[in-house]
Amino acid sequence: MGKAGPVAVARASKVVGCYRVPMIRSFLTVSTGTLASRLLGFVRDSMIAALLGAGPAADAFLAAFQMVNVVRRLLTEGGLNASLVPAWLRVRDTDGAAAAAAFAGRVLGTITAALFAGTLLLALLMPLVLMVLAPGFSGGETLQLAVDDARLMLPYLAFAGPVTVMMALLNAQGRFALTAFSPLLFNIALIAVMFVLLASNANAVHAAQILAATVGVAGLLQLAVLVLRRGGLAMQLRVSFDKEIRGFLGKAIPGMIASSTPQLLMIAGAVIASSSPSSVSWLYFANRLVELPLGIVGVAMGTVLVPQMTRALRAGDQTAVAHAESRGLELAVGLALPATLGLILLSEPVVRILFEHGAFAATDTAATAHALMWLALGLPANVLVKALSPAFFAREDTLTPLVATLKGVAFALLLAVLLGHWFGASGVAAAIALGAWSTALTLIRRGGETFGFSIDAAARRRLPGILAAALAMGAALWLAVQWLTPMLATASHGLVIVLPILIIAGIAIYGLFLRLFGITGWRDAVNALRQTPDDLHG
Repeated sequence: MGKAGPVAVARASKVVGCYRVPMIRSFLTVSTGTLASRLLGFVRDSMIAALLGAGPAADAFLAAFQMVNVVRRLLTEGGLNASLVPAWLRVRDTDGAAAAAAFAGRVLGTITAALFAGTLLLALLMPLVLMVLAPGFSGGETLQLAVDDARLMLPYLAFAGPVTVMMALLNAQGRFALTAFSPLLFNIALIAVMFVLLASNANAVHAAQILAATVGVAGLLQLAVLVLRRGGLAMQLRVSFDKEIRGFLGKAIPGMIASSTPQLLMIAGAVIASSSPSSVSWLYFANRLVELPLGIVGVAMGTVLVPQMTRALRAGDQTAVAHAESRGLELAVGLALPATLGLILLSEPVVRILFEHGAFAATDTAATAHALMWLALGLPANVLVKALSPAFFAREDTLTPLVATLKGVAFALLLAVLLGHWFGASGVAAAIALGAWSTALTLIRRGGETFGFSIDAAARRRLPGILAAALAMGAALWLAVQWLTPMLATASHGLVIVLPILIIAGIAIYGLFLRLFGITGWRDAVNALRQTPDDLHG
């Protein structure tokens, strides 16, 4: 390849100016909101563990909650956003703002009506649905408890439709803050109710039902905030199944499924694990820890990268496409690798400090920690899926990620039957991780065959350094864990002090090696955060 001329260099500089800083700022805005939501989620799940333990009431509630959560994430965590943003931008650029507003109104009205109808149908068919999703519950009281809990949660799904459309439209306009922080209300509502339930020593079954009903109220709160603060999102609601809406839904539904690979893999694992007492609970709590780094990277990828890449592709700017793909991959790998090593090395003390309270016993901690170690091995694969999928979504190709996801889920189900029989919940967790790698490898192969992933020279230089920095951090953390094993093995007050110190030290060591390897430094990050798009044109 020949040397780039002055025009190409000038163009690349313009691309960096127009795309890099806004992308980093947007990514960090969404990631900060997601981090806050996930941290509140840990508080929520710690309280659920103390309130319900890991018995039949907990298995029933968590199976129902996981089902509703999957549908919620099919809509809210990047899935519908990945399909609506390119479609809305295309209509706005082609036919103008009025046509885009009309299109948004038809999408909002149609999805809201469809979800209301689907919610009613799901309420009627809930016993059959849960018999399929949790066959191990059949013939016992756990099934009826799960049905009751799930029906109480269903109103949330009716509110999720308008919430998702409004969030996607705000994202398309580059307004990420409100969409990033509004999900906090979901966890705040549940935590407030659980404080009351724990104080009143409520019966586990009744507490689970009250908590299930609160899920619907939390959805209403989130919708209310978006309606009150929607800004310039003026649109006329209308239910329509015209050609444009049918075409949109034909791409949106596969995209929503493809964006929920981690959740669908967990559902597949829960189908097999439901036959073993407490396994659903162990897998749920282990997965919640994996979802912290996955949520920070994954939600931001789906929310920020799709608009960035869509604009670049519509402008025919391949340099900007390469820049967006490269920075997204760097951010994904740079967060996923140290998180994976940290979760594996600190699995048991992290589970102990977060969940071993009240009805959650030491045996539950050991089983959850073992499942966490295996699930963490799938974290890099799930992050790769989140980083690679926007390259397809921005080209309005939702079928390829859908096929990759379905192949991964089928592979995980097959392995879970075998490994779950031999190794219990840990075997199911290993099958889930291997299913994630199956999906990631399929996307890599298909992307390379169809359009080729554009990785720039800077990414090719930085990625090996990121890997080396993560391994150095892992080695230092492993040595510290060996030295502190007696203290980490007990749920003592010392653990509350030592564990956060280990985590902070690991982050600091990772940052130090990133600096030593010339990847990035604190000054670079601060300067990027201080800049705004206006600064770039001043």
